[in-house]
Amino acid sequence: MKLALDEASEAYKQDEVPIGAVIVRNGIVISKAHNLREVLKDPTAHAEILAIKKASETLDAWRLLDCDLYVTIEPCPMCAGAIVQARIKRLIFGAKDPKAGACGSVMDVIGNTKLNHKVEVTSGIMESECSNIMKDYFKRKRI
Repeated sequence: MKLALDEASEAYKQDEVPIGAVIVRNGIVISKAHNLREVLKDPTAHAEILAIKKASETLDAWRLLDCDLYVTIEPCPMCAGAIVQARIKRLIFGAKDPKAGACGSVMDVIGNTKLNHKVEVTSGIMESECSNIMKDYFKRKRI
C-alpha cells in the first residue's frame, strides 16, 4: 500500500485527485499508476484502469490471474467492473469512498454474486493515510 500511496502523492503533485494503484503478481510489482484524468483529459484515466492496462501490457494478457491490486481508495463502479473483467484475484484498498465506492459503500459491484468472477476484497489497509491525502487535497481545493 505504501507504493500506492506514493502514486497518490504523484497525482496530488499534478493536481489530480490523489489515488494510486499498484498491481503485484507473485510478490513482484508489475504495474503502478495514479489518476491522470486532468492531464490526459480522459474520464477513464483512473489509477486502477491505468494500472490494469499497464499490467496487461506487461503480461501480454488481458486476464490478470494471480494478481493483486492495491489501491488507496475504494474503486468506483467503472473500476470495480474493470477489476472483475480483468480477473484480478485480490483487491486491497485503503479507505472507503462513501460517495462513489462500488465495493461495499454505495454499491457492491465486486461482491455481486451474479458475476462470473469472484474477487477477494480486503479494506482498511493504511486507512488513515489513504483517507488523509484525499481530505488534504479537497481541503486545499476549497481554499
